[in-house]
Amino acid sequence: MFIPVPLKDAVMQYLAQVQKKESSHGVELRLIARQYSEYGWTLMPDQEVIPLDGDRSFGEGVLLLVKLSETGQVLQATNARDWLLKIMQTFLSSGITPEFLRNEAERAEQWRQDLTLKSQDLDRRALELEARREQIEQLEESLKREKKQMENLAVQYKEQNQALDRREMELNAYQEELSRLEAELKLEKQQLEELLRQHGHSPK
Repeated sequence: MFIPVPLKDAVMQYLAQVQKKESSHGVELRLIARQYSEYGWTLMPDQEVIPLDGDRSFGEGVLLLVKLSETGQVLQATNARDWLLKIMQTFLSSGITPEFLRNEAERAEQWRQDLTLKSQDLDRRALELEARREQIEQLEESLKREKKQMENLAVQYKEQNQALDRREMELNAYQEELSRLEAELKLEKQQLEELLRQHGHSPK
C-alpha cells in the first residue's frame, strides 16, 4: 500500500480539496485530513482553509496531497488521484470493506483491552510475588535466628553435660575415698579391739 510519509521536522502532510475563493477569482485549499504517522490519518474537525498562492493549474474540487510548513505555507501540492487509486486498488483487491475495517478496529480495541487486563493482572501477581518474597526472606531470617539460638543452646547443653560429667566423676571419687576411709577405720577399730583383748580389756 502506498501512503505518503510525513516529512521530518515541522513539515506536515494533509489531504486537501481545491475550492474557489469567495472574494476573488483565486483558489484556496480546504484541509480535510492530516497525516500523523506513517499509516495514520485523522480528519480535520474544523477543515481549515488556507490560500493557494502562485500559478497553479488545479481545478475546483480536485483532491491534493499538500505539504505545509510550520507557518502554514504550502511547500508542495500534488494531485492525490494516483495515491487514492493505489489505496482503492489495494483495499478492493484484498476484499477489504468498511465493515471489515470496522470489525478489525473493534477486534484491535478488544485485543488492547485484553492486553491491558493481562498487564494489570501481571502487575498484581508481580506485587503478590514481591510480597511473598519479602515474607520468605523474613521467614529465612527468623529461621536463621532460631537456628543460632538452638546452636547456642546446644553448646550450653553440651557444656552443662560436661560439667555434670565432671561433677559425677568427682562424686564417684569422693565415694571411693569415703569407702576407703570407712574400710581403714573399720580395720583400725578391729585392730584396737584385738589389742584391748590382749591386754585384758573388753571393748565397750
